[in-house]
Amino acid sequence: MEINAILDNEPKVIKTDEGSIDGQNKCPKCGSTDISLNSKTGLLRCNFCRHEFEPEKVQGMETDISQLEGEIIGSGTQNIVEETQNIMTFKCSSCGAEVVIDTSETTQARCHWCRNTLSVNQQIPNGVIPDVVLPFHLTKAEAKEQIENFVGKRKFFAHPQFEAEFTTENIRGVYFPYMVVDVNSHANFQGRGEHEVRRYIRGSGENRRTYYDADLYDIEREFDLSIEGLTVESNSDRLEKNSNKTNNVINAIMPFDIENCVKYNANYLKGYTSEKRDTNVEQLKPLVEEQSKDIARFAANETLKEYDRGVNWQKETLDVKGRQWKTAYLPVWLYSYQQKKGEDSILHYVAVNARTKETMGSVPIHMPKLFGVSCLVELIGLLAMVFASDFEYNWLFLLAGFIYFFIMYMKYRNTNARHHHETETKTKIFNLRKVDKLIKRQTGLSNAKMEGANNKRVSGKNVSENIIDTISNFKV
Repeated sequence: MEINAILDNEPKVIKTDEGSIDGQNKCPKCGSTDISLNSKTGLLRCNFCRHEFEPEKVQGMETDISQLEGEIIGSGTQNIVEETQNIMTFKCSSCGAEVVIDTSETTQARCHWCRNTLSVNQQIPNGVIPDVVLPFHLTKAEAKEQIENFVGKRKFFAHPQFEAEFTTENIRGVYFPYMVVDVNSHANFQGRGEHEVRRYIRGSGENRRTYYDADLYDIEREFDLSIEGLTVESNSDRLEKNSNKTNNVINAIMPFDIENCVKYNANYLKGYTSEKRDTNVEQLKPLVEEQSKDIARFAANETLKEYDRGVNWQKETLDVKGRQWKTAYLPVWLYSYQQKKGEDSILHYVAVNARTKETMGSVPIHMPKLFGVSCLVELIGLLAMVFASDFEYNWLFLLAGFIYFFIMYMKYRNTNARHHHETETKTKIFNLRKVDKLIKRQTGLSNAKMEGANNKRVSGKNVSENIIDTISNFKV
């Protein structure tokens, strides 16, 4: 698929930390600096007088994606500068003491004399301060329940050591860094599609076969497409696919309700940990472009419902008219467990979306038990094949053990779990133009689906590998 970027060379920068101040963030009612998030309401709350105040929204970013032109980035999205000083010194406005904050570790510290809290809210080019933050909504108790239910459904084949050591007391709330991208584009697809008009059976016994008649069409779809809130990880550790880590499950709990993001304020992070961004826009562009193509392809499917046998696109073009980038902290409750395997180890995660309760994870498997039960299922399958000798496809019973092993393994490990960006990202089609021209009726087809159908294809290119290769050029 071709993708053409009709963008200015220099991006327009929107200052998303306008009005933010470093130092003391005071309660507007009593002046206290002891402020934290009330996850039940999503509001910041003064821990002294209990006053809650409305969050600020980022100003200046384009909200009508169909009007996007050129490249726009939030100021928190600008390139990471390797030489940035992480250590910052503030003078407490209450007592005059100097307080040092290591921004690579935290964005808040208490004055050691007057105990007021000092915060870093203005953006510095080290990837620590994003444009927006999505506050936690789930409490720790709710997250523990989700994780316990997830693991509880996988106890039978769980490794005995894992069962003995499993506890949700050590789960932690983490703000992970993401890049949120809006795209205004124009798509054009040209190809052929098939519509089934008849199916019938010929022959008998072993020669019994199903055949299909289908109309073949020349088709074209052209439309404007807005993509809102395409979300990709912006930390290289989670972009990297490693067999010793099950961090793909963190990706799988998306999407987040990005529309509820608010202007960054260090008080949202109090009581939680965070992970800083270490990738830039240029390194993430290949991944965003690949996922934008997938989204456009699946958006076109909404106009192809009559082509039940599939569509073979022979030409696919996506012209990008405008694109908007902003960095975001998104909330996740995370459980981790390190499984020792000789000299190696596997790090298993169970992650909970702290907005939607979506849960995904990996549980260590007791392989001897799974293998033994699978052998038993295979034996039962062999017996069933013998007693079902009149069944035309009785040989399928031979696969029973293998199928059972595969299903259980995938249920426990979820190695294929991922965020389905192609269908779970918000899109809107405008100015649709459709061309459907009948070419001919095909008869006696033996395939249930169109040969070469690719309208439900998701790009297989592992662009994250290319991103990892370039991290060393700018990683802080």
